[in-house]
Amino acid sequence: MRRIRARRRIVAAAAGVTTLANVALISPVLSGSAVAAPVHAAQGVKVVPATAGEQSESAAQSLLTTEQCQAKWQISCYTPNQLRQAYDLNPLYRAGVTGKGRTIVIVDSFGSPTIQHDLDVYSARFGMKSTPVDVVKWGNVPSFDPANPAHVGWAGESTLDVEMAHAVAPDAHIVLVESGADQDGNGATGLREMMDAEKSLIDRGVGDVISQSFGATENTFPGFRSGDFSSIENLRYAFKDAAKRKVTVLAASGDSGATNTTANGNAHYPYKVNAWPSSDPLAVSVGGTRLHLDAKGERIAPDSVFNDEGASGGGPSHVFARPSYQSGVKQLVGDHRGTPDVSMSAAMKGGAWVYSSYNPKRVGWDVYVGTSEASPLFAGIVALADQVAGHRLGDIHQALYALSAQPSRNPSTGIVDVKDGTNNSYAGVAGYTAVKGYDMATGVGTIDAARFVPALAKAG
Repeated sequence: MRRIRARRRIVAAAAGVTTLANVALISPVLSGSAVAAPVHAAQGVKVVPATAGEQSESAAQSLLTTEQCQAKWQISCYTPNQLRQAYDLNPLYRAGVTGKGRTIVIVDSFGSPTIQHDLDVYSARFGMKSTPVDVVKWGNVPSFDPANPAHVGWAGESTLDVEMAHAVAPDAHIVLVESGADQDGNGATGLREMMDAEKSLIDRGVGDVISQSFGATENTFPGFRSGDFSSIENLRYAFKDAAKRKVTVLAASGDSGATNTTANGNAHYPYKVNAWPSSDPLAVSVGGTRLHLDAKGERIAPDSVFNDEGASGGGPSHVFARPSYQSGVKQLVGDHRGTPDVSMSAAMKGGAWVYSSYNPKRVGWDVYVGTSEASPLFAGIVALADQVAGHRLGDIHQALYALSAQPSRNPSTGIVDVKDGTNNSYAGVAGYTAVKGYDMATGVGTIDAARFVPALAKAG
């Protein structure tokens, strides 16, 4: 049976931990996006978060510069201020476009007992004002246990999601849905509980954009082998409701390139597969890139495909037919829905600093990576576009692909092509190469927010 897995990974701690390496993702019921996040597995398989080691009390109090990270861990590590510069967000902030009046909903198992405190510390460290996080507990959410690997893993995922969304849209309201779905190890039950939570919020008018950093391989759903996809179809009610009520739904594309994990989460399929909800035509699939930045956040090289200790998830769905918005790229995706649609920062060699204190043995700063970083980053972008438009944009697929199709990739659209020839091959499965135009490694590419946000607001 299927296992839901978080996509987040922890690369290193500010203490002195070495590097990240392969994060063993043994999930509970859902999965997040950074490189080492735990996920739920269907038949009792639980998520075991990847840890980079213990932090020293003193080292946890300070951050390393990008140069220091390169010297110490052979990776680049970025602050939100560097990410803001890289994605050209500062002109929007100066114009008052900060996500004010918009709400981002983040859905995770268990959540974090210190989420507000950690966001406050994170914001203060980088000169941002914090924002209240409304926590919605859905189902039987157990008390946080720092000795429980699943609880710790999902707390890390929750912290990453909240801090990344806030970094992009500092005035957006954040709602964190904490589900108890991870307890019994049943992926089907867990996913349905998550979808129930999302639909409830949508029906009550809560949220303009929903970010999901979890996924389950399509092949692991009941009936898949016989061509019966009803088990997935029966989970889509929240997304259909979101489409009707103009709520944008995002999903991390995964960290396993063109493949994904088997049912128990201990191995990868030796051939190309895809994962839901990223593969759903009603969800914007957010893939991963690698940023190449200097200390100020200026690019020293064009973006490339996230492919180091993980790789940007992407490829054709084996469940969903090609949606109309991908008609213009049918020669690339074929007859099926192709992922991702768009990409943001996710690589280990360019991870994001995150602050947390939910684990008393590991209080301080860590570097996180994976498409669990990319999805909440893009959620912030959508919140900014909603503010500019003055209303919810809802399903942005049509607008996204229309902007991408403009002659010569008109710079005014803010869509930045990723075409450096890198690829998302992973775990021995050949992936897709980043080429001119759309590809199944980065989608239409990445974005220049100062141009993309107003263009999306207008097109949407």
